Amino acid sequence: MTAVARTETAKPDSPRPRRLGASQRREQLVATAQRLFAERGYRATTMEDIANAAGVTKPLLYQHFASKRALYLELVHQVSDELLEALRSAYRRAGSPRQMTENGYRAYFELIVTHEDAFRLLFGRSAPEDPELSKAARQVETAVLDVIESTMPQGLPAEHRRLLAYTIVGMAEGGTRFWVEWSKGRAKAGGQDKAVTSAEDVRILAERVASVAWAGLRSIDI
Repeated sequence: MTAVARTETAKPDSPRPRRLGASQRREQLVATAQRLFAERGYRATTMEDIANAAGVTKPLLYQHFASKRALYLELVHQVSDELLEALRSAYRRAGSPRQMTENGYRAYFELIVTHEDAFRLLFGRSAPEDPELSKAARQVETAVLDVIESTMPQGLPAEHRRLLAYTIVGMAEGGTRFWVEWSKGRAKAGGQDKAVTSAEDVRILAERVASVAWAGLRSIDI
């Protein structure tokens, strides 16, 4: 009687969420980890945090990534590859050194505007206090510098080309830091000023910063 009663009153199972394929699940975990690392920093983010935010179990997360370090390193390399490809593509489309400078800035700003978490991951102030992880992030910067240095006037000494590449990267990174913090502050304060998010905003910003950089480069005597 009891068993029959249970059977009659049993509720149908709740519909289960659609299972993701291995590659889709990995992409979801990477995107979740990138957001949390960007928001909280490497040290303050745990694998349990990432699993909970992604709606999976820790064992499943560990099936894809052996450790938090392995996950972070994959993120750094993924963001690095995307940034470098954007810069190289921008330079290939340029018809002159001046346009090359502007295209490079535009590609950089576009990537940061659309992938703010990636910027915070690479250049955030809460960088991991770990030699290997810090080295991985520095390798990204070195690769970007190599791309930009290749556009410098070849008549300059090698150390001067490197110095100028650092200056160009510093201008882009410094400007982006300001924009990220400013837009975040305006959003919290309920400000009405429009953030730099549209394609036209990015174009104007890149054009102005490139003008400053190009004016400086043209003034150099070789």
